[in-house]
Amino acid sequence: MTRKNNFHIILIALLTALLCSCSTTRRVPADDYLYIGTAPLKYEGAQGAKAVPDDIRLGIEEAVAVEPNNYWSLVGWRYPFPLGLWAYNNWPNDKGGLRGWLYNTFATDPVLISSVRPEARTRMIEQQLANNGFFRASASFELEHQKNPRKVKVYYTINPGPAYNISSVELPADSTHLIHLIDSIAARDPYLQPGNRFATDSLEFVRNRITNSLRDLGYYFFRPEYIKYQADSVAHPGQVALRMRLDSDIPQYASAQYITGHTTVTVNRYRGRQTPDTTELRSDLTLIQMLPSKLRKQLIAECVTFRQGRTFAVRNMNRTQNYLSRTGIFRQVSIAVSPDSTASRPTLNLNVNCTFEAPLTASIEVNAASKSNSYLGPGIILGLTHNNLFGGGEQLSINLNGAYEWQTGGGRGIFNSYEAGLTTTLSIPRLLAPNFIPRSTRRVQSWTRFQIGADLLNRPHYFKMAQFNASMTYDWRWRRHVSNSFTPFKLTYTKLMNTTPEFDEVMAENPAVAQSFENQFIPQMIYSYTYDRQFSPSNALNFQLTLQEAGNIFWGIWELAGSKGEKHLFGTPFSQFVKANAQVVWNHRLMPGHNIVSRLAIGAAEAYGNSSQVPYAEQFYVGGANSVRGFTVRSIGPGSFRRNTDDPNAYFDQTGTFRFEANVEYRMQLSGALYGALFLDAGNVWLLHRDEARPGGTLSAGNFLRDLATGTGLGLRFDMGMLVVRGDLGIALHAPYDTGHSGYFNLPSFGKSLAFHLAIGYPF
Repeated sequence: MTRKNNFHIILIALLTALLCSCSTTRRVPADDYLYIGTAPLKYEGAQGAKAVPDDIRLGIEEAVAVEPNNYWSLVGWRYPFPLGLWAYNNWPNDKGGLRGWLYNTFATDPVLISSVRPEARTRMIEQQLANNGFFRASASFELEHQKNPRKVKVYYTINPGPAYNISSVELPADSTHLIHLIDSIAARDPYLQPGNRFATDSLEFVRNRITNSLRDLGYYFFRPEYIKYQADSVAHPGQVALRMRLDSDIPQYASAQYITGHTTVTVNRYRGRQTPDTTELRSDLTLIQMLPSKLRKQLIAECVTFRQGRTFAVRNMNRTQNYLSRTGIFRQVSIAVSPDSTASRPTLNLNVNCTFEAPLTASIEVNAASKSNSYLGPGIILGLTHNNLFGGGEQLSINLNGAYEWQTGGGRGIFNSYEAGLTTTLSIPRLLAPNFIPRSTRRVQSWTRFQIGADLLNRPHYFKMAQFNASMTYDWRWRRHVSNSFTPFKLTYTKLMNTTPEFDEVMAENPAVAQSFENQFIPQMIYSYTYDRQFSPSNALNFQLTLQEAGNIFWGIWELAGSKGEKHLFGTPFSQFVKANAQVVWNHRLMPGHNIVSRLAIGAAEAYGNSSQVPYAEQFYVGGANSVRGFTVRSIGPGSFRRNTDDPNAYFDQTGTFRFEANVEYRMQLSGALYGALFLDAGNVWLLHRDEARPGGTLSAGNFLRDLATGTGLGLRFDMGMLVVRGDLGIALHAPYDTGHSGYFNLPSFGKSLAFHLAIGYPF
């Protein structure tokens, strides 16, 4: 059979399917109907849908949500071309060849009303409402036949009736220590209070909360099912009298309160033959280390939080496991308990089993690097890490990286560059610090990091720059949602190795920018504070604050030594400035797969003393893939300043010492790992001091709103969990500079307002 004949057969088959729309029900059984969807739920009663809380209504909607054929879940309606049903009815699968292939490729089994089972779903609705205090609720359904009588739509009607509230709560009689604890925990529970709506889910939550509290008070073997409820809705019409009681058949071991006994920690090698070596770390702690292996034994004592004779608490199991896992030297950590039959009191001994991770790991990573300045390109990272250098979880990492980059978002290709660097980091899982950090944070989840590195950046047509840096950093947490990073010392040296005449011309035209590119040392002290909290399943907040200072300590030492004027370090001036940067991101989930994410960012930098300008690398810029996406990187600002658009060297002028940005983005799940986004961005940078070469660039309250560049747009994201590939099409709405057009929407044309950005990761 020729390709031409194949094409004709496929075309005829498709035309036949389109002409035979009624055939979508031809193979529906005589005693069944084709389901085409569910109408919006109808609530009856005095208050209608308002009588039912939002979370319960959402659960009911999920209970009746059955997608019909040719349904587009993104927008919630059926598309009008049921190709799958036509294929099912017209291309039988009992033949091979082309017709069989067409069936297997396109056919979709019909969704029948018998598989939807609306009568069962009405019972589910009634049960959901009854579980949440609506004891008199009723639900019914009707089938509405369409023009084709074999097709039906389902209409559900719900009458929730009144909600029953808790009238009284009776706790078990206080006869034993166990019951006394249960009563005291339950009495403080916010749900077990008269006036609250009766809900079985809340009662189950209370049982689990009481059980977790008891297991932290020594009752390790207690289980939620030992707590029973009795609900009386007859004594007080419209209300529920609630009674809590304990199961009469609780095993004796489950009602016993245990204390902590002896702890044994066994550390196994990664692989190979093992010879045990036993050490008594404490009177209640034994270490069995399989040799040959490297281990700082005191690390185990620091991680194990159990103490003999104290009340046994499950939280100590979790803490011990977390502390051991966070050292990074164990691939597996498990904890088992066993009753001590020789003890006079109920006692639990513990056996902690750890297995070493491979001591050396090597990695070769080929990736697409995306930076905040809209540079994108292939890169390679060669890494070698020793996970346990001195036996205490110390990590030594050596990374060699190289990358070739070009600017996205309509940027100028002449800025394509390459970069190579070598970084060595020693990370120690404890704080080698004075007592200015609270002792409660000086555990193995805290880190001290030493780093040295060198980078070479080459921008063809402009400059080649080398940068060397060395730093020491403390990372720690003092609360569950708060993390801190403090760098008491970081020294960076930047040197322009060579420049081009084009670059020199730019620097000659703008002395302020030229000063920011001077060879210099940057001695810094940096502190970062991060507050990251999930307030509810629907709301999350992330706040970051970074404070930097450079050169002040060195300047003070030089002043005390009698040095006047410009001060030098190894014959080169050092920078002196302060810088602050803050960002808050709020994530609100509208429904599963649909989020509103907003960001507000502000920053300022000020040079003084030994410097007249903030180093170029420390200045702010906007535009690009992670900023105001209607504009390319560094294409706006400072303020209303605008250099000749035909001058490719204008790039270097578009920075400032004050930054403000605001963004809001609606993210929606389209299908699987594919997400879409609609966004609105605003922002700019300004100068804190007047620069004659950049008129209009100074921060001014009167011009602040007019100087804000704004843009909107849409994007697609492929979220694979560990990697997010993002494409955003930005549309500029307002440019802060003079475009020759009046009004707020002052872009010359729609085509010139577009900017496309390809990036890795979410913008915020």
